Amino acid sequence: MAKLPPETLKAIWNLLKQLSQVVEDAGEAEFTLFERFGETDSTLPYLTYLKNVAEESASRYSQLANIRLRIAEAQPNTPADMLGLLNQGISQSQSRIPALERTVQEIKIEWNLS
Repeated sequence: MAKLPPETLKAIWNLLKQLSQVVEDAGEAEFTLFERFGETDSTLPYLTYLKNVAEESASRYSQLANIRLRIAEAQPNTPADMLGLLNQGISQSQSRIPALERTVQEIKIEWNLS
């Protein structure tokens, strides 16, 4: 089995945890917004933003998890292209997660959903 350094594995697991939390938070906010205010001209853009945040986070989660699995299956060494994809996925997720979290928080504040 191809091995990754412990710090890389830790980064992957932390990102997966964060992305999962964003999916959960966005879904919860979307549900709460819809339950309290319905689907109106005012809420529709925010419901869409929340759905997009959840979808992007889920997609990034799947990408990282799938690359990690492919690397675990690789024998005897990890191909360079897989490492490149992994590093790109880690970097992109690390830069996007704060914006995704911020979007959810701003909508929750604007609609008093907390």
